[in-house]
Amino acid sequence: MPSIYLDHSATTPVGEEILQAMLPFLSDRFGNASSIHQYGQEARAAVEHAREQVARVINARESEIIFVSGGTEADNLAILGSAAALKEKGNHIITSLIEHQAVIQTCEHLEKQGYEVTYLEPDQHGMTHPGQVEEAIRPETILITVMHSNNEIGTINPVGEIGKIVHEKNIRFHTDAVQSFGKLPIDVNVINVDLLSISAHKIYGPKGVGALYVHQGTAMAKVIHGGEHERNKRGGTENVAGIVALGKAAEISLNLMASEAQRLMLLQDKFWQEIRERIPDVSLNGHPDERIPGHLSVSFPGVEAESLLISLDLKGIAASSGSACASGSNAPSHVLAGLKLPLEKMKGTIRFSLGRTNTEDHIEYTAQVLQETIERLRALAPTA
Repeated sequence: MPSIYLDHSATTPVGEEILQAMLPFLSDRFGNASSIHQYGQEARAAVEHAREQVARVINARESEIIFVSGGTEADNLAILGSAAALKEKGNHIITSLIEHQAVIQTCEHLEKQGYEVTYLEPDQHGMTHPGQVEEAIRPETILITVMHSNNEIGTINPVGEIGKIVHEKNIRFHTDAVQSFGKLPIDVNVINVDLLSISAHKIYGPKGVGALYVHQGTAMAKVIHGGEHERNKRGGTENVAGIVALGKAAEISLNLMASEAQRLMLLQDKFWQEIRERIPDVSLNGHPDERIPGHLSVSFPGVEAESLLISLDLKGIAASSGSACASGSNAPSHVLAGLKLPLEKMKGTIRFSLGRTNTEDHIEYTAQVLQETIERLRALAPTA
């Protein structure tokens, strides 16, 4: 039985080059990057090299990269740090209904502290439009946070156009780019973003490390206290091995970005064609064109997603029903609910996210298994 991994938006395997880059910092090169002796200086040099590697991917200054524990902490630092730093200027934040929970729940936390949050409704493809953002701006608006691309449906937002509007209004702009970083071209100067979240494990690095881009001169309050690490924006001893791995992963992703995006888009198109030809009554969620390469969110009405995922797993195929961060919840996906999908479609939605090791053979085998499994599950489903 083959082993086919189609859940790269949840996490990716650590690449061999990346693993080899980080291993020395888990053994002989174990120094604390804040120590002044040679062990510490060696660790510090490695951290600063990684900072440069990450910055290069988004055309930022290396001094603008703050290392954190992952995308969730990056989002929290961006939102909570901005809210605290700007509380004298206003208390209004704008975001969308289908952001990652790291953004949604952080904004909900701030609402309990007296902040006001506007949650914009996306269009039928899950896109947040610049005009919506502009209409929602108030004199007391201090922060706008709209994700670069959606983790569940793959839709890419027009963040460059949104950033232009926000920049002209002199309001702070944050984007969660966890799903986009290393996969899509991003220039922080072109999209006029002040804060941008990054995670290593989406680009073949390890879990537990990420970064926040903080535009030079952007005032931020600390969220984690305990030292003057990371430009005095995030207390705590640096995860040197993880940071080195993130730097290497960023470098490799930048080198492969164009060719891998093209390859994944071809695989994605082939997969969707195979699904449509083999299986009746299916629909694609998200934007048909403006989407992360290799990302498909597909609804199979008449099928329970959990049953389908178990059946696929038994055939050696790994996929998901949505965000891995919400896998323990029985509630319908807030992203699919935000698209106002019928309940039957929400219940039968599967996310397939392709990666570097996937091939046409994987796609053909998965499409065949999907056809056989869905025919069986639909036949077993009770009729109205």
